[in-house]
Amino acid sequence: MAMTGSTPCSSMSNHTKERVTMTKVTLENFYSNLIAQHEEREMRQKKLEKVMEEEGLKDEEVRLVQKKDTGHVYAMKILRKADMLEKEQVGHIRAERDILVEADSLWVVKMFYSFQDKLNLYLIMEFLPGGDMMTLLMKKDTLTEEETQFYTAETVLAVDSIHQLGFIHRDIKPDNLLLDSKGHVKLSDFGLCTGLKKAHRTEFYRNLNHSLPSDFTFQNMNSKRKAETWKRNRRQLAFSTVGTPDYIAPEVFMQTGYNKLCDWWSLGVIMYEMLIGYPPFCSETPQETYKKVMNWKETLTFPPEVPISEKAKDLILRFCCEWEHRIGAPGVEEIKSNSFFEGVDWEHIRERPAAISIEIKSIDDTSNFDEFPESDILKPTVATSNHPETDYKNKDWVFINYTYKRFEGLTARGAIPSYMKAAK
Repeated sequence: MAMTGSTPCSSMSNHTKERVTMTKVTLENFYSNLIAQHEEREMRQKKLEKVMEEEGLKDEEVRLVQKKDTGHVYAMKILRKADMLEKEQVGHIRAERDILVEADSLWVVKMFYSFQDKLNLYLIMEFLPGGDMMTLLMKKDTLTEEETQFYTAETVLAVDSIHQLGFIHRDIKPDNLLLDSKGHVKLSDFGLCTGLKKAHRTEFYRNLNHSLPSDFTFQNMNSKRKAETWKRNRRQLAFSTVGTPDYIAPEVFMQTGYNKLCDWWSLGVIMYEMLIGYPPFCSETPQETYKKVMNWKETLTFPPEVPISEKAKDLILRFCCEWEHRIGAPGVEEIKSNSFFEGVDWEHIRERPAAISIEIKSIDDTSNFDEFPESDILKPTVATSNHPETDYKNKDWVFINYTYKRFEGLTARGAIPSYMKAAK
């Protein structure tokens, strides 16, 4: 029996053949582009890793970066994934990301993007050229009571703004009080990546041999010598992996728990440092500082040779006391109505001139910050027998959904504000 009909190809019209060819070419181009993009990403990744290896940067670093399309300058905080996993900091870095996303406040450092690669997490935040309170206190012997009133009042509003969101900072210290281009306070470092680890654990201060430099001694010193010694060693203390419990409330070390009032204790310690020149519990070793903090009823004293008003002394002692009796327990209004803050315009304080003016030379001026030592954060992690590299790769899922893009951060264009323009 003879076969009838023809093959599919012979019955295909020229129009259909053209459509098939076009579809084939389109698909080939699509997958070709995908492969090219993948290869390009791989090449960029290798290039980045090479730069990381060459640069050699601690488990956290902040760098100044500029966005190519807008020219805007940002601060980029880099966190190494392996370190975060090893130190069980994943929850804390997630907290930092979340609070920076939620806190759309003038009192909190604004975050524009967060992203990640194989090695690190990245937070792209607004750059505050005014420096930080640590550097300001290192430059000054002490602050006047008027200046102390201003910075303490602004910090009260900043801390209250995050308390209202349901967050406790737990690591309020001069290093985390940043100053914007006009000298006003903004809170930073909510992840406790350098806070709620060693420096917040009681057991860290048992059998600890770490100590500060040999000239870092406070025995038989007057307040002027103490202040000079403290400032001379403050940089090393700030970047030390040992950490310091100088600003941490005693209840944070206890097993009984703590609440948002621990932040007000820290502010009392900072206020003391502003007026006296060094914090009240500073010692030669972290263990000694810890002991002084825990024994604060005997160790919290005021040097008689340093003039300080009764109003200021009273507020410090209202901040640094048992948490049940601490000022601010009923609410922030109790703090605002304290006699030390008499004359403060709480509603408009951020719109008024700051107590100390800030000089900005250019959009990337970092002169108001202390010098940062180099760290090794961008170096690839060396696997150890205890923590093989594969362990970190297998746990990478814990960083899922870390990426974030703030809408105005992506679209903001236009002229750089006049106060941020480079000086000619």
